[in-house]
Amino acid sequence: MSRFLTLSAALAVSIFATQAFAAEGVTVGPHGEKPTPAASVTLTADEVQKIKDGNYTAALVWHEMSEYTNAVNRGAEAEFAALGITIVAETNASFDSARQQSDVETVLAKKPTIIVSLPVDPTTAAAVYDPARKAGVKLAFIDNSPAGYEHGKDYVTIVSDDLFQMGSKAADAMAASLGKKGKLGYIYHDADFYVTNQRDRAFRTTIETKYPDMKIVAEAGMADPARSEEIAQGLLIKHPDLDGIYVTWAEPALNVLAALKAAGNTSTRIVALDLNEPAALDMVKGGSFTALVADEAYNIGRTAARAAAGSLIGKKAEPFLVVDSLAVTKENVLAGWKTSLNKDAPESIVEALK
Repeated sequence: MSRFLTLSAALAVSIFATQAFAAEGVTVGPHGEKPTPAASVTLTADEVQKIKDGNYTAALVWHEMSEYTNAVNRGAEAEFAALGITIVAETNASFDSARQQSDVETVLAKKPTIIVSLPVDPTTAAAVYDPARKAGVKLAFIDNSPAGYEHGKDYVTIVSDDLFQMGSKAADAMAASLGKKGKLGYIYHDADFYVTNQRDRAFRTTIETKYPDMKIVAEAGMADPARSEEIAQGLLIKHPDLDGIYVTWAEPALNVLAALKAAGNTSTRIVALDLNEPAALDMVKGGSFTALVADEAYNIGRTAARAAAGSLIGKKAEPFLVVDSLAVTKENVLAGWKTSLNKDAPESIVEALK
């Protein structure tokens, strides 16, 4: 999944004005919101019928299209279909905030009742969504909301990962692969981005509090994913005996894999966050990857759509809704792919398992 890739490459501009950190064991939202399970968003049969009778419409205004966004998109499409809500537009801003603003203006001509979106740049996004907000469109966001927007007044909810859970499960997966002991490298996202910051911190906290025989002996921040191979090389030169390396998400973890291969290292294990076909293929072939921790991306889309639809009939959603995650390993990769993305694993992975 690549929703972090371009953000980290644009660090010349501060992405968020404030930083929200998880208390030990607890995820918080971008503005310090307490998490509420996505499963809490429910509709009765009567409420579903009332929504269907409203002949409502929706637009899906995305920041970019990736494996992750496609899964979120499919979840939203499925929920809207179940509620009789017609999707009138789907857009892709390619991580360009000006283009996203144009996308919002374009879809407003189709008069959607709901917009589900992930803001490209939350600090400037108010100008992007203000025309929709002023038109009375119900706004539901993924991961973040525009700076200055007030929950319940300007938008319905934010839906994201249970961030601490993801990082903690990554630590558990690393421990399981190493017999709960060993020396670790730790490559974290060196950016002011609450999603990755909390996931990374949760990995460290879990290792330090739960696994006394596992030690993080080498660490490095990664601002630009393109430098992750160079960063890994530096760690391996100083610590060639690392038993495992945690990497903040899967795409830069592939560069860490390249560094291991260049060093002839076949013993160091990698655990990363989010699903990625090349990383999963290495994992099922018995390579360096031992686990990929993934969120329920499809369920993020369904939850955002359901919460937004409920708001049309007066149901209030909590400000920050979170979905569960799972550690995907060679043993459960087919089921894990389906749970996370609601689609079958790529054919390359299926064939490798044979």
